[in-house]
Formats: sequence, C-alpha cells, structure tokens
Amino acid sequence: MSETIDPTKTAAVDEALTSPLHLPHDAAACPKCFTELQQNRNFWTARPDGSRLVGLVVARDGMPSVVEQRDDLTRFGVPIEGFRHPAPDILESWNDRLARLISTLKHGDVLVVVNIKALGRDSDEGARTVTELRKHGIIVKVLNHDARHLADAAAAR
Repeated sequence: MSETIDPTKTAAVDEALTSPLHLPHDAAACPKCFTELQQNRNFWTARPDGSRLVGLVVARDGMPSVVEQRDDLTRFGVPIEGFRHPAPDILESWNDRLARLISTLKHGDVLVVVNIKALGRDSDEGARTVTELRKHGIIVKVLNHDARHLADAAAAR
C-alpha cells in the first residue's frame, strides 16, 4: 500500500500530452470520429416507420454558408429533395418562426441541423426550440456540437 503512483505515467495524461489541439473538425474525415460514426450508424439512420428525415439550413451570421450546411447534411445521408434556399431572417417572433417550422413537420419526423444555432439566434432560443419540437414528437439531431470528437460531445451532455 505504500506504492506511489506517478500521475504523469497514466494513459490519460500521456494521451492528453500527445493529442492535437481540441478544435472542431469534419467528423467524416477524422479516423477516430469516422470509426465512431460507423459504430453508431444506427443512430443516424434510426427513425420511426413512416417518418421523414428533414434537413434544415439557415442563412444567418455565425452559421456556415447555406451550401456548406447542405453539403454537410448530404454527407450524413439527409435527402435534399426539393431544396430551396432559405429566406433571410425576417422580423417575426420566435413563436411565429417555431409555429411555421412545426407546421412543415409531422410527429415522428427527424429534423437534422448542422449545429444548434440553426434552431435559434442564441443557445437559449435553440434549447427552447428543441424542447418545443420534442413536445410535438419531432426528433432533433445535431451534426456539429463544437467538440473535437463525437465522444467529447456525448460526454458534454
């Protein structure tokens, strides 16, 4: 019991000392995340029978371009049938925008966005939107959690 453990010799410390900076990146291009995506492929393809996989892109400051968002959604298997460029932000309340979004979806649909900013002008509004969508039976999947690896995003929840 008198054995001393050197904290610099642990695997976690060794990995942290040799890991690259934890910056957001393209999960499909990262070997670690690509493996995670393949192992959890059922998560991305899972949806109730008869539901639709619906991608949402938003033209807004602080968001990737509409084309980049569309490309990211396509890469993850979200169909782009009938794609229309979104209208610019207009002066309407959060409730009006949410009602308009919900009216295009049905119970069981899976809404996929590139990041949570697509669902609100700030993180609180995005979280409220997710809560309201879930109340209507709409499943929300977010592709980018601003974490270095997919596992980091899951641990942050």
